[in-house]
Amino acid sequence: MRRNRSIPAATVVPVLVYPDVRAAVDWLESAFGFQEHVRIGEDHRSQLGVGDGAVIVADVRHDQRPPRAGEVTHEVLVRVDAVDEHCAHARSHGATIVMEPITFEYGERQYAAEDLAGHRWLFTETVEDLRPETWGGTTVRPR
Repeated sequence: MRRNRSIPAATVVPVLVYPDVRAAVDWLESAFGFQEHVRIGEDHRSQLGVGDGAVIVADVRHDQRPPRAGEVTHEVLVRVDAVDEHCAHARSHGATIVMEPITFEYGERQYAAEDLAGHRWLFTETVEDLRPETWGGTTVRPR
């Protein structure tokens, strides 16, 4: 894949719509630890990164709308090193915690949060490397 400094290097990049792009960028940086890399216009779009992942924050326009209360149409999964500390930090910055940290049988400790616009985020910390067959999954094509 060719490199282009005008777009995130991640292979998959969610584009999330917010009513206020600048407020969303500030909030995602302070609550979840993202870093802004590219700003497009004052309030049109912004590219943010965390680790080797990325997300684009987009403004409301045409048929683009932020989530509606009471509906979950997506989650963005982000891997972190210390999920409990990340959860506490996010909570202290106003994140709505919709699932407290819990360790699952597939070797991940996770919590779920909603941001200021209602986007659902799932943060996960690997606590054990397990073959999917040990917990009921099926390996279709090993990585």
